[in-house]
Amino acid sequence: MELTSGLLLAIMVLAAVSSIQFYKGRKLNLQLMQHYLRSIEEVVKPEDKDYVWLGGYIGFRASYKVNRDNLRKFEYTLTLLPRHSILYFPIALLTSRHDKIYFVIRPFAEIRREAHLIQKGYYRLKPKIENEDFLQRDTIEIAGKEYEVLFEKRRDVEKLKELVENLSRPHNVKHVSLTPKTNVFYVFMKPEPDTIGEDVERLVRFTNEKLRESPFSS
Repeated sequence: MELTSGLLLAIMVLAAVSSIQFYKGRKLNLQLMQHYLRSIEEVVKPEDKDYVWLGGYIGFRASYKVNRDNLRKFEYTLTLLPRHSILYFPIALLTSRHDKIYFVIRPFAEIRREAHLIQKGYYRLKPKIENEDFLQRDTIEIAGKEYEVLFEKRRDVEKLKELVENLSRPHNVKHVSLTPKTNVFYVFMKPEPDTIGEDVERLVRFTNEKLRESPFSS
């Protein structure tokens, strides 16, 4: 009887804590989503926008038509840790490790050569790169982190390296690439609420100033 009572009490306590965590975590994730959305929109200033809710309280996908300067479309996916789930949150810290944001930027100018900067040791399974066998390889260091680089021309790597170094927290950048086949400038990073606006400004400036001129578009 004592064992049963103790087990019942433990279940009740866990249920109460889970309930409190659900409401606190849900509120925090919703605040983060709202903050990132507002901060990015203020910089990008889209003429049209579309959102897809990812389910639960883990994030959303946004697609912006910009049609200004060299920026045709600006897309991003935000995924947050499940702060509302006391049971799954510790698992997510081990598997996902942190909040993530994936930018897919589509310029008007044609991207003519491929280049990738990939933070070494971050991916458990390395992302598939279609033309990997035809690209040159090297390793560089940015902000104390090693990056594997794959490229056609070395000067493309130098421009991407300069971009990463100018972001607020370079070590948060996990993968940057230029892909001619899809004409996409891609950035995957850990977002920071206090600097997301500054970082998006730098990505937009890079698109407008660097991707419309040599070496990327010629």
